[in-house]
Amino acid sequence: MSGKTALVGVLFGWLACAPAHAQADLMSTAQQLFKPIPSTPPALPGNPATPARLDLGKMLFFDPRLSASHAISCASCHNPGLGGADAEPTSIGHRWQHGGRNAPTVFNAVFNIAQFWDGRAKDLEAQASGPMVNSVEMASPAAHITEQLNGIPGYEQLFAAAFPDDPVKITLAHVQQAIAVFEATLITPDAPFDRYLKGDAAALSPIQTEGLALFIDKGCAACHNGINVGGGSYAPFGVVAKPGEDLLPAADTGRFMVTKTAGDEYVFRVPSLRNVALTAPYFHTGQVWDLRQAVAVMGSSQLGIELNDHDIDRLTAFLVSLSGEPPKIVFPVLPPSGALTPQPQP
Repeated sequence: MSGKTALVGVLFGWLACAPAHAQADLMSTAQQLFKPIPSTPPALPGNPATPARLDLGKMLFFDPRLSASHAISCASCHNPGLGGADAEPTSIGHRWQHGGRNAPTVFNAVFNIAQFWDGRAKDLEAQASGPMVNSVEMASPAAHITEQLNGIPGYEQLFAAAFPDDPVKITLAHVQQAIAVFEATLITPDAPFDRYLKGDAAALSPIQTEGLALFIDKGCAACHNGINVGGGSYAPFGVVAKPGEDLLPAADTGRFMVTKTAGDEYVFRVPSLRNVALTAPYFHTGQVWDLRQAVAVMGSSQLGIELNDHDIDRLTAFLVSLSGEPPKIVFPVLPPSGALTPQPQP
């Protein structure tokens, strides 16, 4: 049992005896379970965020020429204007194919234990190339990515500035590193809940404060805790009662597809709830568009309780307090294609 899980267990007994939460006690409890988003991005081990590397990563994140069709970029599925997601049940990829799962937000992804719903990528760097080479998504074989970038005048100089000590400048590894550096800056600090965790009790409205108390009391914080209010562990979807086939299709066995361990069947990375009010639709299938409905599903499937409208209203209000200040991004001017740039595939 983790320390946070044990703490939540202790809190259940305390909360049962104290239905009227003292403001100071609630804040102290929250400060033990959660942490505010920092105001500056974290450093990535072995991947320094130099200005040149950051600028290159931003360009690559927005450059659709990394896809076979020259129509899909990282930003297509992780749109900064849509909470770092794409407002689709499953993302549209190469030749109008649909991916198998809902695109998680890229905002604050640097704080997750791993990337993708099944955790198959250990960090942002490992994740960056996955959609590029996936035939359903961007459909660019690894060799074509470097061929494409070598064929665009202007990128050679940008890679040289970002990786001055490496003899070969344009490599897939360097693409991954640069994109990871940029994505690590996509954090959303200063949410009302962050200000609350820093000691400002007035940062949450009365209904949001009640929602926070319920969030802890009902057991939501057993999985959704830490800096990202989730994202730090794995859990089966349907701990108490499995949801219907529309939300939990039998063919998608989650982390089991990565580990082949029987206990990992229908286990997924617990999603971060940061900015959750901005990232509908919900769950790995993207089949729930109403945040209130998502709260009700989690109550029945994960906790085995039927939440009433009063509790759903308050829990949802608390979740709205997790929306932070979005990153301010100046759209990059990309190096233009030349006569020898590989042309898009139909």
